[in-house]
Amino acid sequence: MAGEYGEETRTAADRRLAWVNRQLVAVVVASVAVVAVATTLQLSFGAYPVSPLEAWRALADPAVLFSAAAWRAFLLGERVPDYGTATLVVWTIRLPRVLVAVLVGANLAVSGAVLQAITRNELASPFVLGVSSGAGLAVLLTVVVFTGLLPLLPLFAAVGGGVAFLLVYAIAWQGGTNPVRLVLAGVIVSSVFGSVQTGLFLLIEDIGLVQSVVAWTTGSLVGTDWAQVRMLLPWSVVAVGASLLGARELNVLTLGEETAASLGLSVERARFLLSGLAVLAASTSVAAAGIVGFVGLVVPHIVRRSVGTDHKRLLVGCAFAGPALLVAADAGARLALSPAQIPVGIVTGLLGGPYFLYLMRKHGDFGGFR
Repeated sequence: MAGEYGEETRTAADRRLAWVNRQLVAVVVASVAVVAVATTLQLSFGAYPVSPLEAWRALADPAVLFSAAAWRAFLLGERVPDYGTATLVVWTIRLPRVLVAVLVGANLAVSGAVLQAITRNELASPFVLGVSSGAGLAVLLTVVVFTGLLPLLPLFAAVGGGVAFLLVYAIAWQGGTNPVRLVLAGVIVSSVFGSVQTGLFLLIEDIGLVQSVVAWTTGSLVGTDWAQVRMLLPWSVVAVGASLLGARELNVLTLGEETAASLGLSVERARFLLSGLAVLAASTSVAAAGIVGFVGLVVPHIVRRSVGTDHKRLLVGCAFAGPALLVAADAGARLALSPAQIPVGIVTGLLGGPYFLYLMRKHGDFGGFR
């Protein structure tokens, strides 16, 4: 009896994990390895040098890991307890930057995968469709004009990204949309919003603030701390988690509207809800790290080539590969010209621009979903 029960339990577990294939496991393992190496570099190098062994020893310090006061300081913003210099540098300066990169990378990659499924367009991403520009304009308006609303920054960023996405859809709509019109409409909206952002610089009198804003619009993780982790974490959990729950609907949407409707899916409702999650994920990333381009384009495309078109595998793969790309890119941005630091958005742009060109050259139909 016990043997039969055990066999049934194993069979049920096998069915639940049937969607996990070797390619997905390889993507996850490779991504974790990249994050581990890049994290070691980030924790070790800087104005206060520590060896990789010392960095990981500080990270595994039980006095911090099991301290309620320390976690209240990190997650609630209370005073950080007194620790040694190496521990403080690792936990309060370098680790938050890695965590922000992980969250931003996961958000942008998952957002790009969702937008590509909704629009049935391999070239769709928060950056290409103007979502990042809309969120960036909303953030800049909040920072420069409505400074009293800074605690609501992620919410305003989401509204700005949502407005931009709706504008793109409205411009591209001619009894329906196609990949070319969506991309061109995204370029139009991004250009207009980018011009308004540049105009806002004229309202800033503080030169230091201007430099910070310019770095932010390029996409930068310089100076990020636990405040950005606290801002990103809850929205990221909601957006990425809910997107994973919507994997089946994304699979059906990629079959086309008529087929999706014939299978019983409320197409417009599913598209609206999933678009909202994609905009939320991208916008909160913009609020924390600025406009980091091409992550939402490159990562889903690479992961799809590895794990296939099933969106449960694709989204899980993106949730690991996105952090790997951004943590590695940020390590390069921080260390390439040390002690000077360049914005991580420049590195992702240097990687993503040629990849975008490769996609255009490879696909003669310019972005139709496959």
